[in-house]
Amino acid sequence: MERFVSALSLTILLTGLAAVAQVQSSVRDPIQEVVDAGLMTLSENGEFREDETVSRAELASILVRTFRLDQRHIEHHVLLDVKDVPPSHWAYHDIQLVLRNGIMTGYREGLFYPDQRITRAEAFAIFAQAHGVFQFPEQTINEVLAPYPDASKIPGWARKSMATAIKAGFVNLKEYNQIDPLGPMTREDLAYALSSYRTRQNPASASPRPVFRPLRG
Repeated sequence: MERFVSALSLTILLTGLAAVAQVQSSVRDPIQEVVDAGLMTLSENGEFREDETVSRAELASILVRTFRLDQRHIEHHVLLDVKDVPPSHWAYHDIQLVLRNGIMTGYREGLFYPDQRITRAEAFAIFAQAHGVFQFPEQTINEVLAPYPDASKIPGWARKSMATAIKAGFVNLKEYNQIDPLGPMTREDLAYALSSYRTRQNPASASPRPVFRPLRG
């Protein structure tokens, strides 16, 4: 009888471990997913550089690949004169696409500032714009942003887009449920947004939700 109980207990234990292993193996790593999908790349030495801040040129290039902007109807068919992005620039065609599609905008005097590092508020607002901004009324925007203690730091122009990005699950939060809208947009942040977007596009094959390590403030 004791041997039977021991064998039964061992069987239950092994079954439980197998189930846990199966769940763990199905949990997605956002970074690995976006690299496998060709949306983001590793460095020459195989590093992802997750803490590195994203530049405007890098974001433009990733948006073109993610949302296939080269296949969209273009608002402006004529190439735009961007003074600080000549045709020889590595991201010239991608920057032209995001500008002509109205996904990103330039600055005064025809400048784009391709190397400028981008904040989380700017990046998530642009990402929401590329995805398609929901027409939230002001009350809904306030309700969506209410749970976050630093929501008041979101620039006024980004509140609607940020509410869209949060509602869609694109925003990874820092400790204490903070959005950190004025903090730098890192490659890890962007990988999370891209992975979540892919989940929305194909929920059956992309579940469960991706694992993300909370950022340290």
